Amino acid sequence: MDERKLVKDCLKGLPQAQRELYDSFAETMLGVCYRYTKSINDAEDVLQEGFVKVFTNLQQYRFEGELGAWIRKVMVRTALNYLKKNKRYSSELSYDEISLHPVSEENPLITMQAKELAGLIRQLPTGYQAIFNLHAIEGYTHVEIGAMLGIHEGTARSQYARGRALLVSWIENKNAEVKQPRYAGK
Repeated sequence: MDERKLVKDCLKGLPQAQRELYDSFAETMLGVCYRYTKSINDAEDVLQEGFVKVFTNLQQYRFEGELGAWIRKVMVRTALNYLKKNKRYSSELSYDEISLHPVSEENPLITMQAKELAGLIRQLPTGYQAIFNLHAIEGYTHVEIGAMLGIHEGTARSQYARGRALLVSWIENKNAEVKQPRYAGK
């Protein structure tokens, strides 16, 4: 697929090009949206809203970097806005400034399937989930996350640390359960 031609055809309003762009990126971007929401229905809503923004703002794409990376940024911002404006999520988006116990930077020795880990991340409180995804998955710095969410960099760091600590404890508990021998009573 020639991305430059595809983008230019989309900008001309050609439906076939728009369909091709959507079909090329929808599945991957649905996964991005799902990382920030608690249900596939919400993720599909974010995806649709995100593609409306993609097509509305496609003239802003400057062919610097991959088209998919630009679309991903649009989807992430759309997902964050969805979380902020949706009552179901907005009450869970709290970024309080209370102090935390130190979190170890050591990674627990675990073997876990990607689906299992994604499921655990999805179980995090919405604020932790969003910041964890932005930093650990999308690669944003805490400064960037703070600017995106309108919070202090330190708050982004502490929310990330809390989410990470919660995930580590869940994983350690899950591993402990797996390692426990089952006792067959007499």
